[in-house]
Amino acid sequence: MTKPLIGVTTYLDQARWGVWDMPAALLPARYPQLVQASGGLAVMLPPDDPSAAAGVVARLDGLVVAGGADVEPVRYGAAPDPRTGPPARARDAWELALVEAALASGVPLLGICRGMQLLNVALGGTLVQHLDGHVESVGVIGRHRVEPVPGTLYASLVPEPASVPTYHHQAVDRLGRGLTASAYAEDGTVEAVELAEPVWALGVQWHPEMGEDPRVMEGLVRAASSETAAGRNDAPALAHAAGA
Repeated sequence: MTKPLIGVTTYLDQARWGVWDMPAALLPARYPQLVQASGGLAVMLPPDDPSAAAGVVARLDGLVVAGGADVEPVRYGAAPDPRTGPPARARDAWELALVEAALASGVPLLGICRGMQLLNVALGGTLVQHLDGHVESVGVIGRHRVEPVPGTLYASLVPEPASVPTYHHQAVDRLGRGLTASAYAEDGTVEAVELAEPVWALGVQWHPEMGEDPRVMEGLVRAASSETAAGRNDAPALAHAAGA
């Protein structure tokens, strides 16, 4: 059986390796490792011309929008909070175009941390620019409990409360068009969002690649495998991405 091809977005940062210190398109290895362990083939998607996004997504069976820098507040009509990090404009433009293309074509989509926030912003939602309690310390992944909402896609993958790896200081505020909150932290923070069928689109605020539970990624790979076997579905709800 052909393994589904899963695109994973990347950072674009200054990096060091060997004798080199230069700009690099990079991704923590745990992202492709989790895709591979879940039965998919991983391909990296560094920032590119947003006009190329639809053509790229057409070659994929699934898309993962990875974590990283804060989404620039202008993308959701807000002024920057002093605690919001520097913008990653090339990533914002590219990844928003990828999200919109995936929604418009029915390609299964998983947003992780920043990726969940971008999914919400792509559909007209807004973000809380700073909250406390979801970063243990700088550069250290913490953990906290999330509670699934019964009857949701996320709850079908992880039906019980779970302790998840977390590292974020922003979160979903107003939900985007068509999105449903499908998990919450104990402090009420929205920890997962999703779209209704026929689109398989899920965002989680935590970092499953940093934990031991593969079920969220396995869900994406199964959905991508189904699309590979059956051909793409038309997705009437995808007018969301075009602003309908």
